[in-house]
Amino acid sequence: MDLRCIWAWKGSWIIACLAVLWGYARYFEWRHFFAPRREIAMTPADAGMEYEEARFVAEDGCLLNGWWLPCPGARGSLIYCHGNASNLGDLPGVLAELRRLRVNIFAFDYRGYGKSKGIPTEKGVYRDARAAYEVVRARHGDAENPPVIVYGHSLGGAIATQLALDKPVRGLIVEGAFSSAIDIGQQYYPHIPLKWALSYRFDSASKAGSIRAPKLFAHSPHDDIVPYAIGRKLFEAAAPPKTWVDLPGGHNESEWSSSEKTWQCLESFVEDALGPAPEKKL
Repeated sequence: MDLRCIWAWKGSWIIACLAVLWGYARYFEWRHFFAPRREIAMTPADAGMEYEEARFVAEDGCLLNGWWLPCPGARGSLIYCHGNASNLGDLPGVLAELRRLRVNIFAFDYRGYGKSKGIPTEKGVYRDARAAYEVVRARHGDAENPPVIVYGHSLGGAIATQLALDKPVRGLIVEGAFSSAIDIGQQYYPHIPLKWALSYRFDSASKAGSIRAPKLFAHSPHDDIVPYAIGRKLFEAAAPPKTWVDLPGGHNESEWSSSEKTWQCLESFVEDALGPAPEKKL
C-alpha cells in the first residue's frame, strides 16, 4: 500500500475518533444540564387552582407551553422558571405556595419539556424565557415596565437572571441557584479543565452585577445538589440592592412557608417590588 494512502487512512481514522469523542462530550454535557420529561403528572386543577393553558412562540419559532394562574385583584405577576429535571407537572405544590403572595403566576416549560416542542440548549431556554415575559407583558396591556417579578429555581435561576438582564423586571428571586456552569461543574469534576471543555456557560455571576432590580437570593445550607458556597458566590457577585435568606431542607425540599421568618422575607420583598397586597373582599 502506498505510504500516502496509509497516512491518509490513519488521518481519517483519527479525525473520526475525535469527532465521536467531541459528540459524546457534547451529549454528556447536555445531559448534565437538561433532563427533559414529556409527561405532565399533575395540573393546577388537581390542586384546586384555576388556570389557563397558554401556547406561545419563542423568537426562533419554537412552540412553547405554559400555565397562567390568575389572581383576582393581583398586585402584579410572577414568572416562574423551573429546574433542569422538572416540568410543569411537578409545580402545582410550589405554585400553590406562591399564590399566597397575591400575584398572578405564569409558569412555563422550556423547549423539549412537557408539551413544549424542540430541544433545550442554553441559548434556546433564554429565548423561551423572553417569550414567556412577552406573554405576561401582554396581560398587562403591553406596558413598557410591567409589574413583573421573575423567579428561578436551580437551573431556572440562571434563566431568570438572564431574563432580568434582558427585560425590565421589578424584582429577581433565585433559589438554589449556581454562579456558573463552570463553578458547579468543578464541584463534581474537579480534575477536568471545564473552562475549555464546556460549551454551556450559564454565567449568572458575571450578569448579576449588571442587574439593578432588587434581588432576593435563597439557598439551603443543606442543599445536596448545588453547594451552599456556590450560591453565596452568586450573591456576592450581584449588585445591590440584594438580600440573602437561608432556607431549610434539601435542594428540592425547601419551602418559604417552613417558618414565619422566611415567609416574611419573601412577602416583604414582593411588597417592596410590587406594592402592598390588595385587601381581600368579604
